[in-house]
Amino acid sequence: MHIHRDWTGLPASARGATVAMGNFDGVHLGHRAVLDAARAARPDAPLGVITFEPHPREFFAPVAPAFRLMDATARANRLARLGVSHLFELPFGPVLAGLTPEAFARDVLCDGLGVVHVAVGADFRFGHKRLGDAAMLAELGERFGFGVTAVPMTGLGDEPTSSTAIRAALAEGRAREAERMLGHWHRIEGPVLHGAKRGRDLGYPTANMAVGGRMLPKLGVYAVLADVLTGPHRGSYRGVASLGVRPMFGDNAPNLETHLFDFAGDLYGQQLSVALVEYLRPEAKFDTLDALIAQMRGDEAAARAALS
Repeated sequence: MHIHRDWTGLPASARGATVAMGNFDGVHLGHRAVLDAARAARPDAPLGVITFEPHPREFFAPVAPAFRLMDATARANRLARLGVSHLFELPFGPVLAGLTPEAFARDVLCDGLGVVHVAVGADFRFGHKRLGDAAMLAELGERFGFGVTAVPMTGLGDEPTSSTAIRAALAEGRAREAERMLGHWHRIEGPVLHGAKRGRDLGYPTANMAVGGRMLPKLGVYAVLADVLTGPHRGSYRGVASLGVRPMFGDNAPNLETHLFDFAGDLYGQQLSVALVEYLRPEAKFDTLDALIAQMRGDEAAARAALS
């Protein structure tokens, strides 16, 4: 997949795509429906996605609590797995925010990207002050020479699938319910960092990852599936992970510590993707290290059972 971070100066191979457009936070089943509509509308054209970085909400409310389900790298990885050829990760700032709907359709979609078709969710809004909607986009498409499909919201039963509903499930530790709405496990991705190495001393070495800049699921211990994406140990593993502030050792910034079952090797600096499969228990503070180690053994057994 090719990633383009502007709408000007594109290579000829990136023009003429059929695109799905939106924020794609989480790349959930609703997003998949928009992507499928773009693919079906013009199967002869390269498949692309138009999204925005940073997320427009981060631009308009920079001090608001973190809300994203995935960062830009994780989103790109997921879209690549779905067969997207071109990701147009447009820089969202004063220029894009100030474009009228007509100027966005003309300057960005038509002249800049040269799209042949655009699929959006039925509730999609665009342009200065969110004045544009799917119906207006269809009218502008007729004027500037690209087709438009507005995709109704999809869901499970009577409940529409949305990033908001997925956030609510994750905040309550309902990882399997979030998976049903996402169509894939919720993952935390990033490089493995050096930590205090306490887990190694306790017989449970962990791969430590930062979790800033995104919405945090319920803190606690999870059964996980982990993919090592780079390096000599690339592959898939099962494990148990602690998401939280490590109350046994004082107040700390939240992070993710993952113990991979039946694994030996150095993962520092490698990219890791950790899927939260089942919430096992909340964080706890223990009176002794022996009590902590006993609990870790119990967590391992519970995780192995959940993943069996």
